[in-house]
Amino acid sequence: MSKKSENKVLAQNKKASHDYFIEDTYECGLVLTGTEIKSLRLGRANIGDSFATIRNGEAFVHNMHISPFEQGNRHNPSDPTRARKLLLKKAEISKLLGQAKQEGYTIVPLKIYVRNGYAKLLIGLGKGKKQYDKRDTAAKRDAQRDIQRALREKQKVAR
Repeated sequence: MSKKSENKVLAQNKKASHDYFIEDTYECGLVLTGTEIKSLRLGRANIGDSFATIRNGEAFVHNMHISPFEQGNRHNPSDPTRARKLLLKKAEISKLLGQAKQEGYTIVPLKIYVRNGYAKLLIGLGKGKKQYDKRDTAAKRDAQRDIQRALREKQKVAR
């Protein structure tokens, strides 16, 4: 596999799976300046509090923090959390808009990665979890971990 075709994850939103039930995912491109992509490749991004909206048939991601590039010059954007345009097909935007208008749904960025030299953002349509849902998910995860641990120990004893 060539280095160019690898998907290098630059930033991940780990809280998204904790706070939302992710029902559908979409891969979209990002409109960035040159210094933003350089800073992004250095891993200086945070998408923990970010969300996406659709206005006038265009998708934007808000509150995505990309730190200014130190060696950058006048092309450095003044606001590191500015709204950035997402590149999606019209059919995907209309489908997302219809789903996101339902009560309790939001569009959440999941991770930023580089594919074939281009920065991509994986967004997901998420339905917010209630507090009891979060506890239930944690309990299921712990139970699954205990089962896997018991199976590994049983296999070690059998050898």
